[in-house]
Amino acid sequence: MRENQERQANQEKQKKSKEGGRDWYEWVQALVCSVLAVVVAFTFLIRLIGVDGHSMVPTLQDGDRLLVLTSLLDDDYQYGDIVVLRKESFLEEPIVKRVIATEGQTVDIDFVTGSVTVDGVLLHEDYINELTFTEEGTEFPLTVPEGCIFVMGDNRNHSNDSRDSRLGTVDTRYVIGKAVFLAFPGADSVTGEREWSRIGLVGGVDA
Repeated sequence: MRENQERQANQEKQKKSKEGGRDWYEWVQALVCSVLAVVVAFTFLIRLIGVDGHSMVPTLQDGDRLLVLTSLLDDDYQYGDIVVLRKESFLEEPIVKRVIATEGQTVDIDFVTGSVTVDGVLLHEDYINELTFTEEGTEFPLTVPEGCIFVMGDNRNHSNDSRDSRLGTVDTRYVIGKAVFLAFPGADSVTGEREWSRIGLVGGVDA
């Protein structure tokens, strides 16, 4: 009787040990898979990109960190979207700008009044720092070619963008992705302080 009880106790211990080992293996496997999924996501689908400069003030500040959906996830760019693009013949580093017009639309800028129209409709741009008075070489009116977008910074008179003939309309193949979320605020260009309340969704405006 005692031998049977000891044998059963040993068998139960071995069973629990195997189950514990299996649970540990499954936990490690789940952790590794989770880490790999995060790495893949932040390599190919989502990127964290910093804003360098003041061309998007007041919407974005120098040093802001943005979560960007890459073009693999979303390549349907619309008016108001904030995009990150890189055209090395213009500038080696990625730049952050706002989409003003898409393929087939006609952009016109009156540099005397500072007004911007798309397809003859005046844009009500409550997101900009000041009206658009600075010319940079691109001739207007301009119809955006197929597969391209026209972009400008919100800090209109301190931004190199599609008004610059070196950049012009941007082939969407140069677009890294669409900024969707301000993850970490940079210091305000005037006060030098970080406004944590700015954390949240970015991009998109009323038509």
